[in-house]
Amino acid sequence: MEKELNPRLEEAKAGKRAVFFADAAHFVCGCFPGYIWSVARRFIPTMSGRKRYNVLGSINAITHDLCCYCNETYINSLSVSDLLEMIKSACDNNNPITVVMDNAKYQRCNLVRELAAKLDIELLFLPSYSPNLNIIERYWKWLKKDCLNCKYYETFTDFKNAIDSSLSKIIKHEYKNAFDSLLQLNFQLYDNAYYSRA
Repeated sequence: MEKELNPRLEEAKAGKRAVFFADAAHFVCGCFPGYIWSVARRFIPTMSGRKRYNVLGSINAITHDLCCYCNETYINSLSVSDLLEMIKSACDNNNPITVVMDNAKYQRCNLVRELAAKLDIELLFLPSYSPNLNIIERYWKWLKKDCLNCKYYETFTDFKNAIDSSLSKIIKHEYKNAFDSLLQLNFQLYDNAYYSRA
């Protein structure tokens, strides 16, 4: 945090670097129940099957611009390569670019590293099990609440369209003030967390 991420974020705030947070979300077409309390048992309609809609996204730490790559199959190193090229084309100046991501194998492979070097993009890998350091995780949580929680879609096409609609909201900056608050560069750290042996 102190040696790698914060210095790059300070440069981004000063307009001397572009920092993107990237991650993939895999939305399985089915029921996303919200919180409910009921005296009687309730049955919630849902689709059967395991079809899923994958979204590989990156969000600019300062402007909150979203680049995303979607498919119905798999996210792999070729998907990450496409995303890196989208990020490079979205940056219209010669400032250095840093992409912060987790340690998924398809992101750490030679193909992705070589392309990043060719595009002059620095890859900054987060420590294992630290989604709290990736602000795009907050966006995925918002997206589920916006279009999936407590919603029933009869077809997979309706399900996909709902996700695409939520993605377009952030691309168009429809809720700019809400996202500016949600995506602040405040990170929950666990250095001083209370631990009790029970």
